[in-house]
Amino acid sequence: MSLPTPVAGLVLRYAFLWREEADRGQEEGSKDRPCAIILVTQDDEDDGPLVTVLPVTHTPPRDERLAVELPHDTKKRLGLDDARSWIVVTDANRFIWPGPDVRFARPGDPASVAYGLLPAGIFNEMRDKFIAAVRARKAAQVTRTE
Repeated sequence: MSLPTPVAGLVLRYAFLWREEADRGQEEGSKDRPCAIILVTQDDEDDGPLVTVLPVTHTPPRDERLAVELPHDTKKRLGLDDARSWIVVTDANRFIWPGPDVRFARPGDPASVAYGLLPAGIFNEMRDKFIAAVRARKAAQVTRTE
């Protein structure tokens, strides 16, 4: 088996580095978590695709305009837990695929990095809120390196 192809809307297991952690000088995320791919681009033919992900968290947002709640049915289909979760649109990580921070859920199984795809409606809401947050200068991106 091989790693899945990164596409917008794919939810994957990733060691996300929050902006506050990066500002403190951390280089590694404190835990592996589901993250949703918001954007995939190809800037250089020699490197892999550039992937931008948004984190999924159990912490309720202070401002509902800056997060998208995942419906229970979607979480169940993706194999996530039953607790309420939100995609945060104010913090993003960008990295060259696959990067060292993509994590296997099952050792030796590259396909286990992916939980599955978000439904189009959830993806569109996430995209629209992310664009609004960027325009309002409420979103920041941490560029990850190897």
